[in-house]
This record gives sequence, C-alpha cells and structure tokens, in this order.
Amino acid sequence: MWQGLQSITDYKKKASPVADHDVLLPDKLNNFFARFEDNTVPPTRPATKTCGLTFTAANVRKTFKCVNPRKAAGPDGIPGRVLRACADQLAGVFTDIFNQSLSQSAVPTCFKRATIVPVPKKAKVTELNDYRPVALTSVIMKCFERLVKDHITSILPDTLDPLQFAYRPNRSTDDAIAITLHTALTHLDKRNTYVRMLFIDYSSAFNTIVPSKLVIKLETLGLDPALCNWVLDFLTGRSQVVRVGNNISTPLILNTGAPQGCVLSPLLYSLFTHDCVAKHASNSIIKFADDTTVVGLITNNDETAYREEVRALGVWCQENNLSLNVSKTKEMIVDFRKQEREHPPIHIEGTVVEKVESFKFLGVHITDKLNWSTHTDSVVKKAQQRLFNLRRLKKFGLSPKSLTNFYRCTIESILSGCITAWYGNCSALNRKALQRVVRTAQRITGGKLPALQDTYTTRCHRKAKKIIKDNNHPSHCLFTPLSSRRRGQYRCISQSGCPGCSQ
Repeated sequence: MWQGLQSITDYKKKASPVADHDVLLPDKLNNFFARFEDNTVPPTRPATKTCGLTFTAANVRKTFKCVNPRKAAGPDGIPGRVLRACADQLAGVFTDIFNQSLSQSAVPTCFKRATIVPVPKKAKVTELNDYRPVALTSVIMKCFERLVKDHITSILPDTLDPLQFAYRPNRSTDDAIAITLHTALTHLDKRNTYVRMLFIDYSSAFNTIVPSKLVIKLETLGLDPALCNWVLDFLTGRSQVVRVGNNISTPLILNTGAPQGCVLSPLLYSLFTHDCVAKHASNSIIKFADDTTVVGLITNNDETAYREEVRALGVWCQENNLSLNVSKTKEMIVDFRKQEREHPPIHIEGTVVEKVESFKFLGVHITDKLNWSTHTDSVVKKAQQRLFNLRRLKKFGLSPKSLTNFYRCTIESILSGCITAWYGNCSALNRKALQRVVRTAQRITGGKLPALQDTYTTRCHRKAKKIIKDNNHPSHCLFTPLSSRRRGQYRCISQSGCPGCSQ
C-alpha cells in the first residue's frame, strides 16, 4: 500500500546517506560501535542451583503465533512467518531448548549472533556517531527473550523508581511530560522561585551496560541468581558484524552492552539505571529510557542542592560506565520573576552546559516561558505537509472511508501526540491554528472528523481513570475523592496545578 501511495503522490525517495561503495565502512563502524568494550575476559559467576523458571509448550506456541511475519530474519535466516505458521509443530522442540538453556544458565551461541544495520540519525552524515546501531537478531531468540521479559516484569517490586516512565504498564511520554511540568509549575506558584531543567544526553547508553554490574542490581531486585547468570551469559560472548549494503565487516566478540533491537535490552537498561534517583527532596530525576531530565526547584536563589545533584549524577555515571555527552546536554531555566537575574552556568566534566530557550522533550517542544506556540507551530507545519498527500489521494478517487483512515493515521496522530500534556494550556490562537488543519482535512475527506477539543477531553478522562486505578502512578496522589455520598467521583485539579489534566 505504501508503494502505491508513493506512486500516486509522485514521492521522490531521497538517496540513502549510507555509502554503499565504501568497503571499509563496515569495519570502521563495527570498531566504533564496540568502542566501550574493555577487551577483558568475560565475567563469570559461581554456579548456582538450577533456575526455577520453566516454560510450557503452550507459552511458546502462543509467543510464536504472535510473531510479526513481516519482521526481518536474523543472522540464522529463519523468518518469522515460519515460526508463526508452524507454531504447533515447533513449540515442543523449542520449549525443550529454552528450558535447557535456563537450567544451564547458558544461551546457545547461534542465538547471540547479531548483524548491525547502521541507520542514519540525520539526513547528512558527517561522522560515525551519526549512525544508530540497530541489531538484527534471531527471531527465535526474540521469542525466548519475550518469555523471559514477561517473567521478570511480573516479579519486579512495585516500589521500583516511579519516575522511570519507559517500558512499564500505564506509563507513557504523556505522563513523563505532565509530571515534569506539574512539578515545575507547582513550585513556580511560590514566591522568589525558579526552576532549572537539565536535559541529559548519553553517548550510546545501551552499548555501555556492564553485565557484571547489571546482574548484581538484578539480584538486589529479587531475581533468581540462576536467572541472573543466564542474563550474564546472554550479554557476554556476543558475535557482532556490521552490514552496509553488500559489504559485511569482520566479526567482533563483545562482552559489554545490550544490542539495540533485542527484546530484553530496554528492560535491562531501565533496571540498570533504577538506582539513579534524586538525592535531594528539591530535585527530581525523570527518566524515559535513556532520556534523563534533572528538575531542580530553586528557592531564594539557593542552588546548592541542584548543583550537588548534578555533581552526584556525574559520579553515578562514572561508577556505572555511562558516558555523558556534554555537547548535546542542554539546560533550560524557567524564571517568571519580574526582576531578571543572571544565572551562573552549570559545568559537567569541566565543560559549560549550553543554556537554551526551548527544547524538544520526548517529542514535545518546551520553552522557558512554558507556552505552546513553538510546539503548535511545529505540529501544524508537519500536519499541513501531509495534507498535500491527502489532496492527491482525493484527486485519484480514493473513497471517503480510505481518506479518513489516511487522515487518522498520518495527520491526526501528529496533531494529538501527547495531547494530554500540552493542549490544556494552549492559547486560543494556538487552538484555532490546530483546528484549522482539522477543518481543511474534513473538507477533503467529505466526512465529519472529531474536533481536537473532543479528542483532548476524551483522552484526559481515559488517562485519569487509569491513573486513579494505579496506586503506584506518580500522579495518583493528585486525584482526591469527593465525599462518600458521591462515590466514584473525584475532585478536579485546577488548571494552574497540572497542565495536562485541567479537565
């Protein structure tokens, strides 16, 4: 269908910035991606009793049947469609293999091979760091990882860092943004206050995970020592090659990091950083995977706690082998006081952190004035570009239903992204600009489309209900039940208190 749309709209595909003709590029990239490797003997741990975790054939069969058949095959060449089509026949065999692997705390070598496909981070590549190392791994191993991941998430304590919003149920970028803004705005309501937000950028965060340190943290979280040994074996002795076009690099054996593309890697990273929490009550460290933000609440110009927090974060990074990218780390200061003051800069590793007036935080543009004009202008511009495709499809006679589906997928998804976190405090002018896009799309499709205000209200109510049911959600305490005579109803949050929940 996408190929058909490209043909209809005269879509001109951009030339790939990856230089296929450079036969040395794969080896250069492989060595670059492995730059955090310490080239020491893989860590080993004393043998423990047999892992108590086992899977049934029904578990494996269900996982195989959920495989996306369109996903690329890994280095073993086994496509997902085979596992899905032959799930009933293969489930028993692989159940024995998986359980044997767990009992021996060892992962078959053929399951640990990875082919790295470098994906450019931007249109014009100027250095090796402009490539993102996405790993193609065995589809069978991904199914195995998914089963292990479900088990690990089921036994994790509820007290795990509530400000880590990635890879957890009922948590999203909306929640991370809303909590950040709520924390800032609540503090700014007080006299003689301002807020400093430090947006941390790590260099290849997933590639720096130290397996031996990770398994120690997993044990403290209550995981079976034998399963921890299995995770250690999963992350060490991994064979990696880089493929660029038809050129393939020389294999390297890695004992550090977790490949981007594995099912377990995101969860393992969030558990590896679960102890990265604020040490002072006036600060918050809000995390969404490797996107880390330090929010410092400053009163009476006393920045001692905030600066100590930044220094402690730098020490924590050194102890955990995480490399801070100071050049891409930015700071934004929100100060609504009438008398302007000069704020001394923050230094990390002897380098001054750049101050910015706006920052794209988890896909949403936040400014030091905490208004939404910058974000809505960006959203409207993207949406209007896609209206061109909608007009071309109308010209070629697509049905109103197909046009509406195209709008919902490619335009409404942009207009309503993280809408619960920002739309509530938009100015009337911003809302009119957004709704103008909807009205234009409505004229093209010929059918009635939901207004953004209705979408916002619906999603706010839906999110509020989920938060109320989740006692461990950071925003749960913001909802106060009304008197017993009005059971099931909750007191509204004032608009100044929470930007994302003003309804």
